[in-house]
Amino acid sequence: MKPPGPHGRTAPEPSAHVASAIDWSRPWLAPVLAEGQAAAAALQGGQPVCEALDALQARRGAPRPRFVPQERLPAGEAYEAFIFRTAQVPTRENLHDFFNGLVWLHYPQAKRRLNALQAGAIAAQGIGAVRGPLRDAVTVFDENGAVLFAPRELREALAARAWRRLFTDLRPLWRQARLEIFGHALLEQLVRPRKPLTAHVLLVQDAPESVADVDGWLASVLQPGLLESKPFTPLPVLGVPGWWAENENFSFYDDSSVFRSARPASQYTTGVPPR
Repeated sequence: MKPPGPHGRTAPEPSAHVASAIDWSRPWLAPVLAEGQAAAAALQGGQPVCEALDALQARRGAPRPRFVPQERLPAGEAYEAFIFRTAQVPTRENLHDFFNGLVWLHYPQAKRRLNALQAGAIAAQGIGAVRGPLRDAVTVFDENGAVLFAPRELREALAARAWRRLFTDLRPLWRQARLEIFGHALLEQLVRPRKPLTAHVLLVQDAPESVADVDGWLASVLQPGLLESKPFTPLPVLGVPGWWAENENFSFYDDSSVFRSARPASQYTTGVPPR
């Protein structure tokens, strides 16, 4: 894969190479595995990223949104506003947009909800140097978000950042837990796993321990009031039991530069400039 381009974005690369580095056996890819492998096979056959994703969308009988080349985005029009107006997702030849498309395919209701919130805020406030609290929270979740369905004890330990309790004392409870990564930027980064990679987990009061329809549940709870309250808790994802062999040695969690203690809430940002 080519090095990042301007603003930290991944530079374009031939479509056949976009997904070649992905190890589909990784547990964090399980939710998007079927769509991902099918799209990756199309890329290996020479299809552009947008065409591979669009073919999957059509095969599922879902005509919207369409995945189109990045060049369809008019100069001066905000990316999210264009998606809302046209039901078309501008897509570049890189892993970032490849994973964004997979998330659109797997969580279409939640993605439409986030897009509507973004477009509504843009229509009301325009595009500025600062997104504002709602757009900032939406971007955090869209790029780096995750949801955890788990027994109450695990969710409480995560909220308190009680890492030793979360990952060692309560380790057997992780067999009853399910962590799903929603953020496409985080999925892109996990192609090359590094210990500091962290999800912003959406913690919802009285959330169920298990949900059959994650997409529908997310679409119902992603409301402005919740998002503006910054209901996110950091979770270094390679600490999840079963996700990384090194965490079988509990000294893995002694790294205070990664597993940090709780501190006063701060403004979350993604470091990703508006598209």
